Amino acid sequence: MREMKLGLFFAPGGHHLAAWRHPDAYPNGFSFQSYIAAAQMAERGLFDMVFVADVFSLTPDGMRADSFRLEPITLLSALAATTSKIGLVATATTSFNEPYNVARKFSSLDHISNGRAGWNIVTSSSPLEAFHFGLEEHLGHAERYRKAHEFVEVVRGLWDSWEDDALSIDKAEGVFFDPAKMHMLNHQGAYYRVRGPLSLPRSPQGHPILVQAGSSEDGRNLAAEFAEVIFTIQRDLNEAQAFYADVKAKAVSFGRDPQHALVMPGVLPIVGRTRQEARDRYEQLQMLIHPQAGLAALSRTLGADLTGVDVDGPLPEIKSAKLMETRALGIVETARRDGLTVRQVYERLVVSKGHRQVVGTAADIADTLQEWFEAGGADGYNIMPAMMPNGLSDFVEFIVPELQRRGLYRSAYRGNTLRDHLGLPRPAVQSSASP
Repeated sequence: MREMKLGLFFAPGGHHLAAWRHPDAYPNGFSFQSYIAAAQMAERGLFDMVFVADVFSLTPDGMRADSFRLEPITLLSALAATTSKIGLVATATTSFNEPYNVARKFSSLDHISNGRAGWNIVTSSSPLEAFHFGLEEHLGHAERYRKAHEFVEVVRGLWDSWEDDALSIDKAEGVFFDPAKMHMLNHQGAYYRVRGPLSLPRSPQGHPILVQAGSSEDGRNLAAEFAEVIFTIQRDLNEAQAFYADVKAKAVSFGRDPQHALVMPGVLPIVGRTRQEARDRYEQLQMLIHPQAGLAALSRTLGADLTGVDVDGPLPEIKSAKLMETRALGIVETARRDGLTVRQVYERLVVSKGHRQVVGTAADIADTLQEWFEAGGADGYNIMPAMMPNGLSDFVEFIVPELQRRGLYRSAYRGNTLRDHLGLPRPAVQSSASP
């Protein structure tokens, strides 16, 4: 029977905008010990992977718990030593990195973790990130994706620098590796010139898992061509089904097996032993939203300064480049369609970073996860606990067993690598040049 996939989306304190203010939230969600505890708890829950997002810009208003971020590869390399099965996925932008460095870092993580690494490919959305790299402005959306396409091709080519058996370590003959099984990349493109080879033997998975999280048309095309896991924001089943079908069809058009492009929408669950308890937990978090924090978060999401607007009035006309991004456009369209006030927009749509919120008992939440899974809306979910650690522990204690009882989720890991967990094949070496 087909089984759903589950990832844990890390967030200091939790994913709800105000979760860090809750008295039961981690006193310091930024601490390494909190990451260890969460990763180990997710592994007990048999999650496929943990996922670390990353941006280079700081949120300067002091009202968000995720303003500070540990460097992801450093963090996941350390977590590799404290876990044994769970996959380790990190974000790295193609806009402010070099392909060789990204290829080397993720290959290293795959070696360190014995085959549990994954790379979440992003192009960066915040214009503030450009200022850290000697740039006055961010590249335009379309060009970012053209650059990303070439970037991924180079990284994959570098990961194929060596045959699987190139590392001979023949002590008698004094040969450490076989030069005949080395491939030079010799890439020359519009954005990059990279000779290769990568200074690491082929990694345990062949390639670390490729993940992509963009839902724009450019993002979908990039995902369909390369991504093995696709994170997405979907709040409505019909829209989720349309996205799912579109990405799968696009994958086929690139000559890929659609089952090897797994779609995992983000979900923020709040579970209670009763529906009323779940609702009370949700309302308690909602009451912790500071209006200034809500308005600031909405401004960042939409790329428009909403300072001074009437929070109990309708959303004003928005003119922003951010509306090219699916998340921002979806929020504006939902606000217009449902006649939401500014306050209702940030309370309903921004507190969970635009993702779907599900509130109820374990059976209620399992019902909606099962519905989307069986109706062609998802292959699994990127779980975003509203508050840490309780949101994760509740999911592992109550929802995972419910999914297992329904035959929708594994009862044990059946392999050791992230590819094993996700049911994805190990890629063969592709070489465009002679050794």
